[in-house]
Parts: sequence; structure tokens; C-alpha cells
Amino acid sequence: MSIRFTAKARRGMVALAVAAGLAIGVAGCGGNDAKKPETSASPSSKTGGSQPSAQEGQSQAPLAELNGPDGLLLQITSAARDSGGFITVNGIMKNDGDKSVVIPVALRGDETEILQHGTSLGGATLVDSKEKKRYYVLRDTDGRPLTTTDFGTLDAGQTLPVFMQFPAPPSTTSEVTLQLPTFASGTIKISG
Repeated sequence: MSIRFTAKARRGMVALAVAAGLAIGVAGCGGNDAKKPETSASPSSKTGGSQPSAQEGQSQAPLAELNGPDGLLLQITSAARDSGGFITVNGIMKNDGDKSVVIPVALRGDETEILQHGTSLGGATLVDSKEKKRYYVLRDTDGRPLTTTDFGTLDAGQTLPVFMQFPAPPSTTSEVTLQLPTFASGTIKISG
């Protein structure tokens, strides 16, 4: 079954995804979101207070590793379907090089609507080769991408937890290819 959306339906879907994303984000602010421990544990690693949790997250094999420019590495840790009809892809952006690296602004893509909202992973797409479809990052009603935003430089060895939300492919699709500008592509398995 092929699904095509009108602009009005797409805006309604984005609004629904934003509401669900905000609900998830608000629940995650308190650190009590048992569904996404890597997201609630990772911000505290920026302050240096959660070294064991960061090591535990790295002990699990990532779903995919995408190599980027200047020693940047994106490790995808999960790709889960949510009840709202979208997929949340979580990962860790890491500077594997020996120098500080500015995260490329090209990651936000080139869509005018996304360019207005600063740095992000808005250029990411999921490709479902089985259904021959490409899924773009969801946006809120103001056009902001539902991804990690406002990042700049990563020092050597530093990590940054990241996320991206996409419309969900059909439930029969279990593998998709994640594409991100300036990075190699990687195939990931969808859970849920």
C-alpha cells in the first residue's frame, strides 16, 4: 500500500509527532524515562559525573557506525518505533581524532525551512529499499527539525548523545539505511 500525504496531512502528522516528541522530552527531563536510559544518562556525562554509565553504553555493540569527516564517528545505539507512528534513532557522535573538530553545518541539510533553525541533524534521511521510499527528519509546526540541535565543536575523544525522529516505515520493514550528509551510510535494524 502506497501512502502519499498532502501538505495539510503532513503538517498534521508533524504536529502529532511534535506533541509526542514533547511528551517524551518532558518525561526525559526528569531522568525517569526508563525507556531511554542512554539519553538520560548521557547528559550527566558532560559534567563528568556519569563515567560508568557512558562505559556501559559503549559495551553494547552499536547497530551501525557511520564514519564522517575529520575523525567524527556516529554510533547508532537504537532505532525504535514509537506508538505515535514515528521512529526515534539514538546515537553517540564521537570525535575519534586527535584534534578538536567543528561538527559540519552540512549535517542540517539544505532545506530552507531547516536552515533557519541553526545547526542540527536535519539533513538525515532513512531509506527503505524494500518499499523504495525515503523518510526525512520530522519537523515541528515552526519548521524546527526533531533532532539534536545547537552543537559546535567536539574535543578529541569527546562524545555527544544525539537523536533524530522520522516517520515510521511500514511494520513489515525491519531494516533501513541511515544517510547523513558528509558521513558514510549505514544499515540499521528497527526495534518495536
